[in-house]
Amino acid sequence: MDFNLFPLCAAISANLTAQIVKPFFYYRIHREWNFDIIFDSGGFPSSHTSMVTALTIAVGVVEGVSSTLFAVTLIFSLIVCYDAANVRYYAGQNIQITQQLIKDIQDLTQTKLDDPIYLTKIKNILGHKWIEIFGGLVWGALVAGIWLLILS
Repeated sequence: MDFNLFPLCAAISANLTAQIVKPFFYYRIHREWNFDIIFDSGGFPSSHTSMVTALTIAVGVVEGVSSTLFAVTLIFSLIVCYDAANVRYYAGQNIQITQQLIKDIQDLTQTKLDDPIYLTKIKNILGHKWIEIFGGLVWGALVAGIWLLILS
């Protein structure tokens, strides 16, 4: 395989394998299996973070850490991690609060809010806690390291 494909292979495999291992970490914490989380955002480890971490490491290896491409990739990765732990995480929190408010209003007023907007099913786990981001960093570095060993 062309060594220039290392960043692409590392990034994609880090993302896919992070999604695949999520049910195992979920089981470790909750003592129940939930294979649906393979297709969800959120959870441990962060697949977005693992993907950009593997990509950044691989670009650093292929292009060098003093390259412009590495700098762009590193900044991109930092933005993705920040977004996952802050913007997306708090958007998920807002969804949970809004859903609870709608439920409370219906319970307190004994009114059924039947407008379709209130019945829309929305994912409430969008982002990550910082520990899940850290797990993604470790997972991405591990996957990039394995690919480097395979290609060396």
